[in-house]
Amino acid sequence: MITRFISDVDGCLNDGVIYWSEQGKPFKAFGNYDHDGVKMFRKHNIPITFITADKAGWNIMYSRVVEHMKCDLVLVPEASRYEFVENYGFDNIAYMGDGFYDAPIIKAARYGIAPAQGRIEARNAAHYVTPSRGGEGAYFDACLWLLDQMGIDYAI
Repeated sequence: MITRFISDVDGCLNDGVIYWSEQGKPFKAFGNYDHDGVKMFRKHNIPITFITADKAGWNIMYSRVVEHMKCDLVLVPEASRYEFVENYGFDNIAYMGDGFYDAPIIKAARYGIAPAQGRIEARNAAHYVTPSRGGEGAYFDACLWLLDQMGIDYAI
């Protein structure tokens, strides 16, 4: 059993593409299905924390993650990410990430997960690579897989 599911936002909850204008980032594309995974974890009282290093996109992610999905969101620079997750105890957490800097955390976590389009380093470090891409249900795939690993029935 895990005590927390920690996930990067960009590339896991969304497609990871940067939509940029002269005024900065106007929006990010988030998927439909991932919130269902959050609901399943909430039903089993497993805390969820999302992290991001994207200061410029904070308001967009805050709206989706905190206001809509009702989850914790923490600004954690890539250079501090390993230590941040380590504070929860790697043996007790599941971690999902898609990038180069996520790979050591994915490898150290009890359950390390990467989305289908993640960097090769993240996918090679993962215990599970989702069949879906970030923003297309990857987080939901991860939730279903984790519930299976913990022996929790998620049948409708």
